[in-house]
Amino acid sequence: MIAAPLALILALTGDELAPAAAAGLEGRPAESALSPLQARIDAASEGSVVEVGPGTYRGDLLIDRRIVLSGHGRPRLQGSGTGSVVRVRAGGATIEGFDIDGDGGGDLGRDPSGIHVAAKGVTIRDCRVSNALFGIYLREADGATVERCEVRGIPGKDPGEKGSGIHVWNTTAFRLASNTIGDVRDGFYIQSSSGGRIVGNTARDLRFGLHYMFSDENVFEDNTFENGAAGTALMYSKRIVFRRNRFLHNRGFASVGLLFKACEDVQADSNLIADNARGIFLEGSYRCLFTGNVIAESDVGIVLYDSCGEVAFHDNSFVANMTPLLLVGRRTDTSVDGNYWSGNDEPDLDGDGLCDRPYPLTSVFDHFRGNLTAADLFTAGFAAAALGAAERAFPVLEPVSVEDHRPLAHPPVLPDVPRAPEQARGAHLAGVLASAAAVAIGSVGLWRGRR
Repeated sequence: MIAAPLALILALTGDELAPAAAAGLEGRPAESALSPLQARIDAASEGSVVEVGPGTYRGDLLIDRRIVLSGHGRPRLQGSGTGSVVRVRAGGATIEGFDIDGDGGGDLGRDPSGIHVAAKGVTIRDCRVSNALFGIYLREADGATVERCEVRGIPGKDPGEKGSGIHVWNTTAFRLASNTIGDVRDGFYIQSSSGGRIVGNTARDLRFGLHYMFSDENVFEDNTFENGAAGTALMYSKRIVFRRNRFLHNRGFASVGLLFKACEDVQADSNLIADNARGIFLEGSYRCLFTGNVIAESDVGIVLYDSCGEVAFHDNSFVANMTPLLLVGRRTDTSVDGNYWSGNDEPDLDGDGLCDRPYPLTSVFDHFRGNLTAADLFTAGFAAAALGAAERAFPVLEPVSVEDHRPLAHPPVLPDVPRAPEQARGAHLAGVLASAAAVAIGSVGLWRGRR
């Protein structure tokens, strides 16, 4: 069916539902693979600063004491290609100011990383990691901070042969801020990790921008997840907050802007979800609240399975989506009230800011789209329009009706929703917003004319 469940999405991207287990922990590199900097680290005392000047340093490092390893002039740590380049095993250590090259080597099943952390309270900042199977890996690294780092994967490798840009496993109270990730399998992979803040990051040109499971009470603010093969996927988690994020240009048969599978108590407000195959996808999820978001120019604004409950959409702006809602199944207690729909041509004759009649979000053809694959081929054609008109005049089918009982006549003012970045498709999204403004102006003119 067109509203592919998560199992199909993951199958198409070479993944599975089972959580991944961490590999055995790497220790000190073999003597033949050691960096010349290792002797300086071995001689450093706890709490000292080891400063490294410009140059290329070949080999791998073990940081087993609380030091600050500080690069000046962008020194390059060139890995041996046999494992992680920098292995942090001391709580409170800091690494900053390095370019780190993984040399494209290592066994993917052993989690070889540019920087691999298995200690508490570690800080990584201003590092650029490239050509490594995993970029930065946090393993049982409570209190870790990764900020202002850039991760690029191994060019030319299939996504299934790469690791994640930033991988977080069994870690609490972590902070990921202002990082940029691209050309990896998943931008962020977060599993069994709670109490984190993910703020101001960008993940683009990859499989999942965010791949996430069994992780509660995390907050995502001001991030961009863009050009993913399947977008973002969050599973089996509770109490997640999304504010002022951008989910953009996730296109393909199984692509989704923001997907929730078996999640509870989700709050999403002031996000821009635009130009995706599916904007928001919900399956088996409960108590999810979406307020003040812009969902624009997607093939389907919302895909909602009847396994969900207590889902609410209020004060959102739905602009130029091909279909506002695909409901899969026959049960729904979803609350959809007080939103703006650009496809709604009902007037506001009394001037109270609301259209005069409820706006139906589903039609008989949309029912077919949600439950019959081939119907999607005819979405924009005459057949779909004719079937919808015939069903309204002579109703013979009984699809589940979902209506916005208080649809807004004009787009709401949503000052906290971020703007689209000015890149290849920026002008296109700017056109969407301009269209929304034009619709609003036209609605005002119609209202005045009818008065």
